Amino acid sequence: MKHATILRRTAFALSALLTAALPAPSTAQERMGIAFVQAPEQSTGLCVAATAEQAFACATKKCTDGGALAADCLRTNWCFPAGWSVDVFLQHNEGVHWHEVSCGWATKSAALTAAKVICDPQERQYVVDCTVTGLYDPQGQLADLN
Repeated sequence: MKHATILRRTAFALSALLTAALPAPSTAQERMGIAFVQAPEQSTGLCVAATAEQAFACATKKCTDGGALAADCLRTNWCFPAGWSVDVFLQHNEGVHWHEVSCGWATKSAALTAAKVICDPQERQYVVDCTVTGLYDPQGQLADLN
């Protein structure tokens, strides 16, 4: 009887130690980040992966697959967790244009609100065109703007 009690207490203590040592469960979104690269006037790439290095390597590959040289594929954004992301095209009144990406948003609505802030004409009076060109879910998939 005494031996069984000691075994139960030991098993309980061991279980408590193992539970404390294990990481808390998390969702796939919490374990994944998203990386964006741009080769101005040439190509872009984005990927979701567990680490920044993995995601940037994948995004750079997509950028080069689109016709750019790897040296031209600049790392622009990394968000961990990935969350919702929005890619916005902007054009200056003098003709130059560029993309701005905002990522890591908890909801689709928050990402679209970020795009509205990016395009706010009161803040950027010099911008003549500002358009959302991509909305991405936490898995990096293109999502519907509606």
